Amino acid sequence: MTIQHRFNLTLGAVLLTGTATFSQVASAAPQTMMVAGGCFWCVESDFEGIEGVTDVVSGYSGGHTDNPTYKQVSSGKTGHFEVVEIQFDDEKVSLQTLSDYYWKTIDPTDPNGQFCDKGAPYKTAMFYKDETQKAVFEASLAKVNNTKPFSADIVTEILPAKTFYPAEEYHQSYYTKNSIRYGFYRLSCGRDDRIEALWGEVASKQYH
Repeated sequence: MTIQHRFNLTLGAVLLTGTATFSQVASAAPQTMMVAGGCFWCVESDFEGIEGVTDVVSGYSGGHTDNPTYKQVSSGKTGHFEVVEIQFDDEKVSLQTLSDYYWKTIDPTDPNGQFCDKGAPYKTAMFYKDETQKAVFEASLAKVNNTKPFSADIVTEILPAKTFYPAEEYHQSYYTKNSIRYGFYRLSCGRDDRIEALWGEVASKQYH
């Protein structure tokens, strides 16, 4: 084997290895999941402590107004929900696990909102971006319907995803930026008390 031939083989191996490495990195791109669970400050807080979740962004989706503001959404006239977009590493936490966890962070029996926040923007929903997510969400809902420790019907909808609009910067990670105000709001709103009354536990407490 000539030196040139050996060099060509070595170069080819490097290129192939580089290609494989790039492919592996590309296939490990973070997954996203979008849900509504009332106040997005609380939903963001509930999901950010889970291992495998890499980012949670508060925002708006499901309505008919482009680039809505918080004031517009909270008026109830845009059709948007307060939502969070959850970014996660599916090698560390699965969509199924996050879906099952979601139910125990909300009151899925309330058709009018969540806890002290009432109105269309505060209703619960899961938004699927493809048929795979739809199947996972529907399976999770069926599981909860068969095992829920209460008799009331679950009214949370499973809907096709629409454009996600990030909320204003002051809403992002509100629970860490304004921890005292957030803690008072969550307590006075009765979120954890209602969740515990429904499910027997507050699922998010194990992560905080």
